[in-house]
Amino acid sequence: MIEVQGLCKTFDGFRALNEVNIDVPKGSIYGIVGPNGSGKTTLIKHMVGILIPDQGTVKYEDKEVLDNPEVKKRIAYIPDDIYFFPQDNLKDMFNFYRRVYPEFNIERWEKIKPVFALDEKRPLRRFSRGMKKHAAFMLSLSMMPDVLILDEPMDGLDPVARRKVWNLIFQDVAERQATVFVSSHNLRELEDVCDHVGILHKGQVVLQRGLDELQNNIFKLQMGFHGDPPDFGFLNVLAAHRIGSVVQLVVRGEREQVLQQASALEPLMLDILPLSLEEIFIYELGGLDYEISTAII
Repeated sequence: MIEVQGLCKTFDGFRALNEVNIDVPKGSIYGIVGPNGSGKTTLIKHMVGILIPDQGTVKYEDKEVLDNPEVKKRIAYIPDDIYFFPQDNLKDMFNFYRRVYPEFNIERWEKIKPVFALDEKRPLRRFSRGMKKHAAFMLSLSMMPDVLILDEPMDGLDPVARRKVWNLIFQDVAERQATVFVSSHNLRELEDVCDHVGILHKGQVVLQRGLDELQNNIFKLQMGFHGDPPDFGFLNVLAAHRIGSVVQLVVRGEREQVLQQASALEPLMLDILPLSLEEIFIYELGGLDYEISTAII
């Protein structure tokens, strides 16, 4: 559905994006994560046609987004810093969106309104940050978009509001096969909602996989031994820690093969524990230029 190929962008000699390639399947929720300054917002601005790349393309169903108004009408974009016309209220924006976006669905708008219960006549400049996010979601979801691009979408929302928004998004994905691309620092939340994840680092995608595949490829191995532990050189160990007779290893590899190799050491106990997306993020970047302690004490 979304295909980013060879995307490059340089600002004043700084390489913000470097040969970025991303594939987002139709009807999926794809989360992009990365440290501050990794290029996430720059990538998103290319995906919605705001920035012009130095090279590379962004396509939706084989149609380029850049300078293509027909494709852009199918995309809803909610940036981190939301801007509305300062003199307008929510009713004014409703009328504006209804004129600009041919698929804007009044029935959907009326169904969403009670969820957030915003004053349509109150000037938007007097809305709080969270209320502006509510308004942006009301308008964007009523567009009935094929693609929803979100940059830190839940920042400023309380837990109840976040759950309301995600439920509405899940509804669009399930019923209309909408495709969602989301950037967020809240990795625990992304773990709950995404089925695909990419890691962006210094303008490059260093990893992208289905979330289940990602969690099956890197995990924690917990083993107990009498006395000193054996040599684990045959395993691809990213981090290790020992507490008494118990050793914990963060290992990359095929789960069944690693389990078979570990069992051959005849440990007193052997468990495989899943890693959270946050832990995977830390250990994957640990192989680049992040300092991760890996000493066995």
